[in-house]
Amino acid sequence: MNPARQSPVPSLTDRRALMRNRSRADRLGPVDFLHRIVADEVQLRLAEVNRTFTDAAVVTGMPGFWAREMPQAHIVADTPELDLRPGAHDLVIHALALHWAEDPVGQIVQSARALRPDGLFIAACFGGRTLHELRDALTRAEAQIAGGLSPRILPMGEIRDLGALPSRAGLALPVADQISQRVSYRDLFHLAHDLRAMGEANALAARLRHPTRREVLLRAAQIYAESHPDPENPGRIPATFDLIFLTGWAPDNSQQKPLRPGSAKVSLADALASMRKPQ
Repeated sequence: MNPARQSPVPSLTDRRALMRNRSRADRLGPVDFLHRIVADEVQLRLAEVNRTFTDAAVVTGMPGFWAREMPQAHIVADTPELDLRPGAHDLVIHALALHWAEDPVGQIVQSARALRPDGLFIAACFGGRTLHELRDALTRAEAQIAGGLSPRILPMGEIRDLGALPSRAGLALPVADQISQRVSYRDLFHLAHDLRAMGEANALAARLRHPTRREVLLRAAQIYAESHPDPENPGRIPATFDLIFLTGWAPDNSQQKPLRPGSAKVSLADALASMRKPQ
C-alpha cells in the first residue's frame, strides 16, 4: 500500500474536551485524594533512593495540587510537547496524566531528555482494572436500552505493557509496580460526580456528542448495585482504581550494568551444588 494513501490513525483523546473537564473540576472543587495517594507513594520511593533532588519537574493535569505539594518544582502541563528543557532536571514526575496521552512513549522520551545523567523519572497513571465495575454496568445497560455501545471509559493499559515503556524511551533500570484502591460510593451518580471533580470524565474522541439517555443511566446504576455490591459496606458500591507506577533512570556510567553473556566465573550448576553442601 502506498504510505501516502494510508488513513490517519484516529485520535484517542479529545484534548479540548479534556481541558474543559479539568476546568470544570476546578470549579467543582477538585477531588484530589488519588493525587494525594500518588504524592505519598512518590515520597516513599524517593526516601528509598536516599538521594536529595534539587531540580524537580512535575508533568500533570492538576497543577494546583502539585504546586502546593512540591512548591520548588517546575510544574508542566501534559501537552503533547512538554515545556521541559533538555538536561535541566534531576527528577521528573509524570503525575496521573499519562493515561490520557496520545503518545505515552513520546511523553516519557521528552521527560527522559529533560533529565541529567543519573536523574530519576517516576510516572503514575491509571491502568489495569480501573473502573471495571463502571465499564461493565454502562456496557450492559447501553446494550439493553439503546441496542448498541459507545466509548465511555478510557482503555486501560496492563502493567506488563506499561512496564516496557521506560526502557523503550531509553531509560535504564526500569521498574513497574501497581497498587489498587477500592473506594466506596453511595451509587453510580455519586461516583460520576467524583469523576467529574477529578477531571476524569469522558474525553474520548469517539464518545457520543449528546447526553446519555436517562433510562441508560438508571439501568446502569441498577446493574452496578446488583452485580458489584460493596461487600464491606452494604447498600453501597465499590470503584476500583489501579495505580501503575513506572520508574527509570537517565543512563550514566556509574549505574550497575548486567554482566556480559559468558563472562561468569562459576557455572550455575556449580553454584547450586555448593549451596547444597553442608556448612
